[in-house]
Amino acid sequence: MKIAIVGTGYVGLVTGTCFAEMGLNVICVDVDKSKVEKLENGVIPIYEPGLEELVRKNHNDGRLSFTTDLESCIDDVDIIFIAVGTPPDEDGSADLKYVLEVARTIGRSMKKYVLVVTKSTVPVGTAALVRSTIQKELDDRGLNIDFDVASNPEFLKEGNAVIDFMRPDRVVVGVESEKARKLLSKLYKPFMLNNFRVIFMDVPSAEMTKYAANAMLATRISFMNSIANLCEAVGADVNMVRAGIGSDMRIGKKFLYAGCGYGGSCFPKDVKALIKTASEYGVDMEILRSVEKVNAYQKGLLFRKFSLYYNGDLKGKTVAIWGLSFKPETDDMRDAPSVVLIRSLIEAGCKVRAYDPIAMDEGRRILGDECVYYAKDMYDAVLDADGLFLVTEWKQFRLPAWNVVKKVMNHPYIVDGRNIYDVEELRSLGFDYECIGRRFDK
Repeated sequence: MKIAIVGTGYVGLVTGTCFAEMGLNVICVDVDKSKVEKLENGVIPIYEPGLEELVRKNHNDGRLSFTTDLESCIDDVDIIFIAVGTPPDEDGSADLKYVLEVARTIGRSMKKYVLVVTKSTVPVGTAALVRSTIQKELDDRGLNIDFDVASNPEFLKEGNAVIDFMRPDRVVVGVESEKARKLLSKLYKPFMLNNFRVIFMDVPSAEMTKYAANAMLATRISFMNSIANLCEAVGADVNMVRAGIGSDMRIGKKFLYAGCGYGGSCFPKDVKALIKTASEYGVDMEILRSVEKVNAYQKGLLFRKFSLYYNGDLKGKTVAIWGLSFKPETDDMRDAPSVVLIRSLIEAGCKVRAYDPIAMDEGRRILGDECVYYAKDMYDAVLDADGLFLVTEWKQFRLPAWNVVKKVMNHPYIVDGRNIYDVEELRSLGFDYECIGRRFDK
């Protein structure tokens, strides 16, 4: 079996590489000529643990290739995965122009049966749009060629995407024919040896499943952040509360950590898209609108703590930032809390010194060089700082040399946006320490 993956972002490149690792012949397609040339030379456009080694290995072994020309390989493949971007429009809906352009190319070029699978996160009804788009091109060509459209949403976590793909807890597949079901069963058969589940369903349900899953996780995060803010107000400890409710098997322990808000390429975009889809059908997703509101409020929490500590006198203050990416093990800064915090600090007249193990180049691209100093390491970042923000819980930040930190800081004040430090330890060392969801006597 030979497959094509259109799009070489997080989803497409991981998907194609992992299928190649299982012995399939995979062609990855992207319109970006420069990206394709770099991939051919073993240069990976994204940071994802374990991915670079697998790309080089499978490319050298001849199972993984790259091209800018989808039309040239359509006749050679059995399945085409669409894994292009679906960025949010101004109204929050998913922009499907790249998905539908791939569909048009398929319809203009196909000469035999092919199974088209949407891998991108797309709203309910997208597979039907893809089908009608392909069919229109075939009608314009005067051809009657059989094809299928299926939905196979991804559930990959950035920073853990390769492991998630190779050892998934489930694979969701939406199909509309027995032929498509058999093809996708064959495709995923090597993974079934690890005893994971392939869950077949109708196409609209598969499309909805991805959005519902991400919306549920985003809801848990915002719920716990609201509880954390209430804990601070009443004198409770959110870590104790998390342990208490997480021990209930009906609730479970995952996604119950309080923090400074969620970001990334999925949760913000998918929540907005689901709200927009619901509005088009006359359904009010009031809970999800509240989830968005809570998250926006939470992203400003660290700045408000800092401003309150200094009684609003922030101009000229030097601030250290540990962590730029929205989560560890990725360089992705899309909708990251760090971006909101840094822009607020700059607007208030602060000098910002930032460090991230991986996302420094992405920081320069998003925030520029003019107002942010990109430190050589975590200790360079805190030099002469009036405050230190822990924004991303990279492992490198878990056990710093606090004596060095205190020595080089102008004022020993720490705002822990991920609740990873020990208050008693830091206060015994002379730091003023704040986190989220715990109230301390000052």
